[in-house]
Amino acid sequence: MVEGDAPVETDAPDVAGLAVDERTWRAALASQVAREKAHTRAGDALAAARRRLPVTPVGEATVRGADGEIPFVDVFEGRRLLVAYAFMWNHGRPAAEQCPGCTFSVAQLPAQTYLSERDVTLAVLCEGAWPEVSAYRSLMGWAHPWYSTAQTGDVPTVTGEKYLRCYVRDADRVYLTYEATDRGTEVMDPVLGLLDRTLLGRQETWEDSPDGWPQTVPGGWWRRDGRPVAQLERLSSAHLSSALAPPHPHGRNQACPRH
Repeated sequence: MVEGDAPVETDAPDVAGLAVDERTWRAALASQVAREKAHTRAGDALAAARRRLPVTPVGEATVRGADGEIPFVDVFEGRRLLVAYAFMWNHGRPAAEQCPGCTFSVAQLPAQTYLSERDVTLAVLCEGAWPEVSAYRSLMGWAHPWYSTAQTGDVPTVTGEKYLRCYVRDADRVYLTYEATDRGTEVMDPVLGLLDRTLLGRQETWEDSPDGWPQTVPGGWWRRDGRPVAQLERLSSAHLSSALAPPHPHGRNQACPRH
């Protein structure tokens, strides 16, 4: 991540110069779609391999949620499978200074409804203290359950930050089945997939785009007016200013690197 919101100055793209007749356009599109279908099939093969990975036991772990401290197995809410994202937390910082990348991703999570049909629970884990993370969840209006791992101790299959993890439950025994971080978590970000299909893409400086395409620093557009963009859709500045505790002099203030 690069801190700040300043765009990289570029000229507007010459869209008219790209224009061709429809027949030529359809031929070019057909070639692109063939490559994309191959990419989809390769993704299917990766998913098949993912389903054949070994698993590793989680062991004893405790987290804190809305109902107090609970064993990690209760995060499943009785379902067989669990998908959990480990939200990066800037301890003691106000809402405006919480991770814009994690906020970007969690703001796009699907509703629980269809996951329940496949016996899957979706939850968010966070190393922040429960009063802070609970306040942030409430501020953002997020429905998925959150749990603090601040008191969990050294359980590397549960604690940590920026991880997308999948678990399976066998009675009261829990196993970790998959783990990804950084760009491996982009499955949580359908906005990125939609942007990838537009003419200008994500408009970030790392992308291979034609000269003159507008681009900004990676992730810089996740923040505006000094706070994660998703917050601007939620509350007024008066609400935001009192949402969390004031900055801690020794607290961390950084965003999770995703690119």
